[in-house]
Amino acid sequence: MRKHVGFFLGTVAGACLTLLVASPQGAHLFAVANAAAHADNTYSQLNLFGEVFEKIKTDYVEKPEDSKLVEGAINGMISSLDPHSRYMNEKGWAEMQETTHGEFGGLGIEVTMEDGFVKVVAPIDDTPASRAGIMSGDVITSIDDEQIQGLTLDQAVNKMKGAPNSSIRLKVVRKDADKPIEVSITREIIRVRPVKYHVEGGDIGYIRITSFNEQTTEGLRKAIGEIQKQVPQDKLDGYVVDLRNNPGGLLDQAVSVTSTLMQRGEVVSTRGRNPEETQRFTAHGGDMTKGKPLVVLINGGSASASEIVAGALHDHKRATLIGTRSFGKGSVQTIIPLGAGNGALALTTARYFTPSGHSIQALGIKPDIEVLQDVPDEFKTRSELKGEASMRGHLSAEGAEQTGSQSYVPPDEKNDKALAAAFNQLRGVTVNADAKNADKAAQKRPVPN
Repeated sequence: MRKHVGFFLGTVAGACLTLLVASPQGAHLFAVANAAAHADNTYSQLNLFGEVFEKIKTDYVEKPEDSKLVEGAINGMISSLDPHSRYMNEKGWAEMQETTHGEFGGLGIEVTMEDGFVKVVAPIDDTPASRAGIMSGDVITSIDDEQIQGLTLDQAVNKMKGAPNSSIRLKVVRKDADKPIEVSITREIIRVRPVKYHVEGGDIGYIRITSFNEQTTEGLRKAIGEIQKQVPQDKLDGYVVDLRNNPGGLLDQAVSVTSTLMQRGEVVSTRGRNPEETQRFTAHGGDMTKGKPLVVLINGGSASASEIVAGALHDHKRATLIGTRSFGKGSVQTIIPLGAGNGALALTTARYFTPSGHSIQALGIKPDIEVLQDVPDEFKTRSELKGEASMRGHLSAEGAEQTGSQSYVPPDEKNDKALAAAFNQLRGVTVNADAKNADKAAQKRPVPN
């Protein structure tokens, strides 16, 4: 009997399908009916929200503030989407603008929300957080003895910001650690200098980019110009661009940084829900390095804008990538101001793709030469980030998702195996840096200057 019923239903469905294809009027009527049903369901849900809102206002044990109820509802709705979309009230929106400008008061860490706790993506170089020993992968569970769980990301970040010279206590959980670690930190004015540089051995320019804020491209151009003043062009073997533990930042800065390092070509494309929303960003302005060889260092803490730059330079065969797989944050958040006094919405609106069409979301970028660092015992439990793929509610990958990778960078350059491999690569020396699963023949092949 069940087989007959199933066949009958299948036949009816097939007849309807034929009608939809063959009859424009039927298709229109079906679409109208479907839209009306969807609208009715949406209105029913909004009515439910209104009913709950009124019940809370009239029956809650204490009189609540309407604005707090609405903000809480918005935060709940946004947090159900993905880890990177968020609502910022007026104060949070102003503080974000300060951060992207490159100067703000606080600790100096890039964080995200995971399982209700704040997780460190990466500390910013030479800030109170980095000097206190905060590292990528640390999970902050309380601030000044107040539990973070239940707060939004912006609320937690606001608690960590404060007046210069004021102190703050963080409780930090580290993987496989016996117990939480208490850290006391004194806040400072964080002036993010996104670019640092020096000349190595008289023949290589080393440039470290720590974040992508409004000052990054200008800082990079200054660094290249100063290196070229110090080293004659015929003596310069190339540049190392260090993007390790760089959590990203502004998309336009990623495009302009790439434009500074290669002559022309696509940098990144973004693809939203609808095909017509696809955007392509191309290099402009020319290659300030004048075609000199490039090595880009990445690791498990290299995310977002860092991955855009590394992916573009790699796909155009402009640079060799050395290190470990990147974080895998391949989504674009559009900032949507909501009017005076209402803050702004950071909404995930698209995925981004490298010039070859590779999606980075929950996949990351794999280096050409994988180099693992020797990690001291005290750091082994926190030397690896699980990456985007481990974050609850993340956008799915286009392919098999990849876990994170090592993010430890030795504080002393002489112990930095990835950096040593980069110098050897530029100088044409045999690269032999314990590259995991690397092609041994490729390691022995000489590299032209």
